[in-house]
Amino acid sequence: MGEYMFFKNIHIRIKIVMLVIFLFFILIIGKVFYIQVFEYEKLNNYATSLWSRNLPIEANRGKIYDRNGVVLADNITTTSLVLIPNQIEDKEKTAELIAPILNVTYEEMYEHVSVKSSIERVHPEGRRLDYETADKINDLDLPGVYLLKESKRYYPYGNLLAHTLGFVGIDNQGLSGLELMYDDYLTGSYGAIKFFSDAKGNKLQLSEIYEHPQDGIDVYLTIDYNIQTALERELDNAVSKYNPDQALGIVMNPKTGEILAMASRPTFEPSNYEDYSTEIINRNLPIWMTYEPGSTFKIITLATALEENIVNLDEDHFYDSGAVKVGGATIHCWKHGGHGEQTFLQVVENSCNPGFVDLGLKLGKDVLFDYIDKFGFGNVTGVDLNGEANGILFDKDKIGDLELATTAFGQGVSVTPIQQITAVSAAINGGNLYTPYIVKSLNEPETNSAIVENKPSVVRKVITENTSAKVRYALESVVANGTGRNAYISNYRVGGKTGTAQKVEDGKYLVGNYITSFMGFLPADDPEVVVYIAIDNAKGVTQYGGTIAAPIAKNVLNSAISALNIKERYDGMTKEYNYGDKRYFTVPNVIGMETKEAVSNLKEFKVEFSGSGSKVIHQSPSEASYIAEGETIRLMLGDE
Repeated sequence: MGEYMFFKNIHIRIKIVMLVIFLFFILIIGKVFYIQVFEYEKLNNYATSLWSRNLPIEANRGKIYDRNGVVLADNITTTSLVLIPNQIEDKEKTAELIAPILNVTYEEMYEHVSVKSSIERVHPEGRRLDYETADKINDLDLPGVYLLKESKRYYPYGNLLAHTLGFVGIDNQGLSGLELMYDDYLTGSYGAIKFFSDAKGNKLQLSEIYEHPQDGIDVYLTIDYNIQTALERELDNAVSKYNPDQALGIVMNPKTGEILAMASRPTFEPSNYEDYSTEIINRNLPIWMTYEPGSTFKIITLATALEENIVNLDEDHFYDSGAVKVGGATIHCWKHGGHGEQTFLQVVENSCNPGFVDLGLKLGKDVLFDYIDKFGFGNVTGVDLNGEANGILFDKDKIGDLELATTAFGQGVSVTPIQQITAVSAAINGGNLYTPYIVKSLNEPETNSAIVENKPSVVRKVITENTSAKVRYALESVVANGTGRNAYISNYRVGGKTGTAQKVEDGKYLVGNYITSFMGFLPADDPEVVVYIAIDNAKGVTQYGGTIAAPIAKNVLNSAISALNIKERYDGMTKEYNYGDKRYFTVPNVIGMETKEAVSNLKEFKVEFSGSGSKVIHQSPSEASYIAEGETIRLMLGDE
């Protein structure tokens, strides 16, 4: 019995041991299965990372386009030097050969080839190399020395839209402007060439793996390249002619808030931003600069007075003696002796300060400043650019009659150009204040499909359509009959307002130092484009907005007519020309005409002939060109 129990116990123990062994094997098999099925990818990547190395390949930065697909910020392919120090067999020789090519010392290069790292970028001397330098290094055929593709930002039109586009650093990171604001979208994802090496960094004979980089998102702007080019050209001409301290311009669609052009002077080349002072590269004047607006601000006072039924432009009159006393101070009209008896339409045409003082006092501070607030002054417009200023208004609790009077004609308040053009757009577009914007959409580069799209956004209704129509009527009369006559364009309905603001420094008005400006738009009855020009301290000329800024705005408007295909109109106000005014005419087509007939049709111009024959076979300028009276038309004669 005892022997039976002994063997029985052994049998039970054997079964227990076998069960334990079986369970152990089940656990092992289960673990192996788990590793092979569930953990394989993770562990394989971990193991691979121990003996694989990545040579980074930079993605192309997203491009920036104008509204019509013109590339404003592009990329060019360059190469950069990358070292794998453990693969460099002769460090002294390698440093000695590469140093003079990169124009660095042997000691500096030796530090790079000897560094204790798996991959070494030669920075900054080895970055963004030109082709000649890269070829010299490639011809050396040195082990452990690699040349990798990199993308370099390229601005094909130099300083065009410089402050708005901004610029990038050596690592293609956005540092300013739209390049900074949309850096997360514009920056793509790095790719790589993956190779395999042992623990000492020696390259293994395994196939390399190429991981394709992902290019950045493209940005489409509301900017029109042709209008932008015209604005830049006109500001350059103004700088050359007047040598101003600063100059700026904005062009906008008043019905949407889309910015069609924006520029300022001084400017810079984004590709070489390091060559300019921080004051120049960081000051986007159209959104950053604050100053007293002068008479362009009268548009706001006019709109408020019309909305509140304070004035009837044609029936109400005002007598301007040349000065008016308010709050113990005397406010003078720009015209010595005043304008005498006027309708209020003539007050607007003549930009008469005492007349606008009268409107301001009738409105009262609460009403006028309430509308100033509604038009967006004193707050940022919300334009999608960084660095926008607020402007400065009087504290309403400290406003007396004098402060109210000066505000009514644009003195004593401080505004930004973007506030000005946005507010005036509301005054002429039917009364809607829009948020200005410059980015139209963000597009996926391969399909060009929009992933983000901006739309016009109305902030508030400020005035009625009826009031807005009266404002447009008055401002068209300013261009046809008043101080804005130099912006008049034959066969087009142009509205506008001049401005001449004395500059302030240390709380005192400067003598002979003004910001001259002009706000112009067309067609006057249904505006499609509005232009604001401001010239700071023009030299060698009498400083008036009508003589300096208005002709500049006119030239930009003429370019906008072509770019936006705005049709001629013959139903607008006709300018009454004064002695000395320059007239502009549209050139007719005289090809095929006899010489006598051609000259008769070109009576407003000087005509020169070349060739021989009885009929015109070519003319320059061509048909429909818009040029000044007395300019030369060249006709080539021949026989049909």
